[in-house]
Amino acid sequence: QVQLVESGGGLVQAGGSLRLSCAASGSIFRINTMGWYRQAPGKQRELVADITQGGSTNYADSVKGRFTISRDNAKNTVYLQMNSLKPEDTAVYYCNADLAPYYSDYLNAKWRNYWGQGTQVTVSS
Repeated sequence: QVQLVESGGGLVQAGGSLRLSCAASGSIFRINTMGWYRQAPGKQRELVADITQGGSTNYADSVKGRFTISRDNAKNTVYLQMNSLKPEDTAVYYCNADLAPYYSDYLNAKWRNYWGQGTQVTVSS
């Protein structure tokens, strides 16, 4: 089975930094896009940033210039460096990945979507 395990959340003051990590493990042949989403209390889950296997990135307007997404394909890991944090960045951050668990899935373009359990990020003012 596939697991996505996040780490690196916590409490930080406004203006501070945090680095989130998400490691995928289990039956994995190939990972396509990996990304980070967040959900604040009373709000819908939203895309923060994602990155393709080739390294192309996409960011929400609210985090451009402050957050950087990267990945290590050899380690099946995606990172989110968060700088200049603001109280409005407070949320549970979730890792997401589209992947092919087996070679047959990859051959047939059967990408399956997985979520991590989430990690809390709290930014105090």
